Amino acid sequence: MTPASRIGVLTFHRCINYGSYWQARCLVEGLRGLGYEAELLDHVSPAVDRAEWRCALSPVLPQRTAPADFPLYAEKARKFFDAFAQLPLSPPFPLDDPAQMADYDLVIVGSDEVWNLRHPWYGGKSIFYGDGLRAGRLASYAASFGNHAVSEGLPSDWAQKLQQFDRISIRDENSRQLIETALEREPEMVLDPVMQFPPAASGEPDLDEPYVAIYGHSFPDWFSTGVAQWARENELMLVSIGYRNGWADAHWVEAGPRDFARIMAGAEAVATNFFHGCVFALINGKPFVCAPSDYRFNKVRDLAAGVGASRHLVSAQTPREDYDALLGQPLDPRIERNIATLRQRSAAYLDAVLH
Repeated sequence: MTPASRIGVLTFHRCINYGSYWQARCLVEGLRGLGYEAELLDHVSPAVDRAEWRCALSPVLPQRTAPADFPLYAEKARKFFDAFAQLPLSPPFPLDDPAQMADYDLVIVGSDEVWNLRHPWYGGKSIFYGDGLRAGRLASYAASFGNHAVSEGLPSDWAQKLQQFDRISIRDENSRQLIETALEREPEMVLDPVMQFPPAASGEPDLDEPYVAIYGHSFPDWFSTGVAQWARENELMLVSIGYRNGWADAHWVEAGPRDFARIMAGAEAVATNFFHGCVFALINGKPFVCAPSDYRFNKVRDLAAGVGASRHLVSAQTPREDYDALLGQPLDPRIERNIATLRQRSAAYLDAVLH
């Protein structure tokens, strides 16, 4: 294979979601930092935009958004739009007509749930399976099937599309098993781009006292009670970022992507039920607890297992005294060593793909 000189990255880069934004940005900037001409493939779809914007304004359905929060969620969305505009983007082309995109030596699909056939608006879009892409070569990086479980299998027509890929890497065990079963290929396990190319948080959050960062929504009562009690005992403020959680002391609903990175980096500890809540806790070396939602269970479970942090996933059966160890003590040093090993493996995979 000849080295790639022009690279397109195909992912969910316009989602109004901190994790989606940062995984897209970190991968394309990581590739550019390695000396490659890389840009995000700017697919557009009015139908997807409408779905994304509805979700941005009402992110906690079936719970209705309080009228006072609509302007805050709208401001959050505007900050995302500004951040999108500063990304290295290709000329726009229709999501359903990739024939209109430019030519690339290599297209890398991923990260995020790019192969999740159950995604509410991207599911079933065959472009993410390689259809119609104008690329000399196809590869994936840290792709995921999300909550499409291995027990459901991958339909043969979708599996056949993935045979177009020269190299395949995934970021969770559920996705590895799906690929292995459906394609009879052993994919590489690599780190999410945020962990492979961690962003540098610029500036400090405008907070006067130490705090626990809360990232997510629709937490179970046993989780919010356990975290809140621990925070009170340790005189820490609870700050909810991106969403309103009634058990928090303060809310930064309108936070943009850069605000999110700063507040996660400045926290004493993190309480989350999102995949990238765990990721940002790990890259910043922050103690954390996670109660993964059903939608995010596969990827959160596999991330924690992969780096040796499974004990930080809590349940209703977790003793209250465990919160003190999980949130009040530094992360096990073995986690950092495991991440370093996975970074080396991920770098080797990218080196093979790029050359």
